[in-house]
Amino acid sequence: MSTSPRGAADQPRANLLTTMDRPDPATADLTLVGSELDVPLVTGARCRYVNLDYAASAPCLASVKRAVDALLPWYASVHRGTGYKSQLATEAYEGARAAVRSFVGGRSSDTVVFTRNTTDAINLLAAALPPDAEVLAFASEHHANLLPWRRHRITYLPVPASPAEALERLDRALVAGSGEPRLVAVTGASNVTGEIWPYPQIARLAHEHEARVLLDAAQLAPHHPVDMTSEDIDYLAISGHKLYAPFGAGALVGRPDWLAAREPFLAGGGAVRYVAVDEVLWAELPDRQEAGSPNVLGAVALGVACRTLQAADMHQRAATEADLLDLARTGLAAIPGIEQYRLWSQDHPRVPVLPFALRTVAYAQLAAVLSAEYGIGVRHGCFCAHPLMVALLHISPAHYARLYRDLSRGHPTQVPGAVRASIGLGTTSADITHLIDALDAIATAGPRWSYRSSPDGTDCWPDPDPRPRPALPLDLA
Repeated sequence: MSTSPRGAADQPRANLLTTMDRPDPATADLTLVGSELDVPLVTGARCRYVNLDYAASAPCLASVKRAVDALLPWYASVHRGTGYKSQLATEAYEGARAAVRSFVGGRSSDTVVFTRNTTDAINLLAAALPPDAEVLAFASEHHANLLPWRRHRITYLPVPASPAEALERLDRALVAGSGEPRLVAVTGASNVTGEIWPYPQIARLAHEHEARVLLDAAQLAPHHPVDMTSEDIDYLAISGHKLYAPFGAGALVGRPDWLAAREPFLAGGGAVRYVAVDEVLWAELPDRQEAGSPNVLGAVALGVACRTLQAADMHQRAATEADLLDLARTGLAAIPGIEQYRLWSQDHPRVPVLPFALRTVAYAQLAAVLSAEYGIGVRHGCFCAHPLMVALLHISPAHYARLYRDLSRGHPTQVPGAVRASIGLGTTSADITHLIDALDAIATAGPRWSYRSSPDGTDCWPDPDPRPRPALPLDLA
């Protein structure tokens, strides 16, 4: 790409790239957009919104919003455009690629492909695997790391009762398997329980058996440092909306050979060098796997978020979040009727995710009460991890079979689940105290409002719901 000599007209570009590429660790801005937002309650009062739903989608970093606002006037189609705006947008887009690689400790040889999210990234890798590939994954994975592999030879290992059992089961499966290529797909941290998986040991074990490793880092990367090079991770997938950049971008980072060996996951413009009616020459990576006009703003947002988090002290942040999680777990343990769920031992390292249920209030109603009466946002359901929830909730095979039968026939049936509170940037001890006090009040006196639930029990709403909606400039009716 040709560039013009830098001068006064280049100043907006210099400012933007300086902000994205060279953050000052001493002044890393971890402020979140909307952190002081007030929300209405069904009682007519208002309170500061307590966001305990980071594991689903994290709010936007102020640094990310500033970067997107700064780039918007200069936004244009990237790569082959010769216009000044196109050249600037291309530089920002490719700068974001470098930022993502640095954040996850990628090797210089690793390809960084921008995707929509972790699900898209894993599906891309699944489509790029050699046709005879074998995949091994644990049944405890998020659906995004379970379902894409069904197009290959797949071995689902049972939900392990301990990290040691996970390693033992994987070792036996790798020994019993035959041939190459093979891929072990594993989460870095469970989106349901927060438990950090022994992924460095899993990577070493896989490599001993000539297999590769995909790390689903969607929940791990926002809370815990990741280093693909030192931990010898072959592939890694992340989502911007988990990393405080909710602008619709994710990334797949990893070894280029499999990604370049087959036709692209998506075929279209940008992925090719030459096209005729009966033949095509595919482009080199990463263009080969980024067909169509890319989400430039989303990629830059992800890059800025990676730079911002990298400039902060990730270890200190992890320690602070661990203290908040301990406060929450201790507080919930003192409330009668609360059950907390975990897969492994109480002291096993985890990211700040806390699943629980209250014996006297259904999980969907409990989430609705926390929101409507206390201004607390949590998640409820099975968290896109049905096999893991079956294990955590001790659902018997007979119950599971009956549930599947009724759902497949369209019969109304109560679907089991839980509530999940998750912590992130901006969470304070006062937020945790508010959650504990709210749950204690609900356990003691029950809900103060009336509610209605869906036939399957997976959703619940205040009835009536007098909370006014904000006046937003979104005339989309």
